[in-house]
Amino acid sequence: MTTTLAPWPAKLGLRRLFLKDMIVDAHIGVFPQEEGVSQKVRINVSFGVDDRRDLVEGADDLSRTVSYEHVVLLVRRIVAEGHIRLVETLAERIAAGVMQEKRVRVVRVMIEKLEVFSELDSVGVEIERWSEATA
Repeated sequence: MTTTLAPWPAKLGLRRLFLKDMIVDAHIGVFPQEEGVSQKVRINVSFGVDDRRDLVEGADDLSRTVSYEHVVLLVRRIVAEGHIRLVETLAERIAAGVMQEKRVRVVRVMIEKLEVFSELDSVGVEIERWSEATA
């Protein structure tokens, strides 16, 4: 997958942070054969935070951004909560969790199931959610 540097309009002045190709074993699926078993899922998360270039002083300050670890732990926690029927639901839960961070203005989440069809690399969904202040 090729992702542009900023998948949302550059005029918003956002810095894009991302988790790329996180592979987890998830209990996911709507079919009986998917109950009680895990499947490999690839998760990509991009999120935009204000890129305040006017803040030269303190430019190397973590308070100006969002910790990648926070998002990784969020994804792990959501996946560990138990069986989820739809990849769309998993994407929505991750997006909602990322958007709880007040500095995040937009989030894009892609979920791919990797073991569904032998002739395909993956199937899945991609969603994008904006904060009300950005929309």
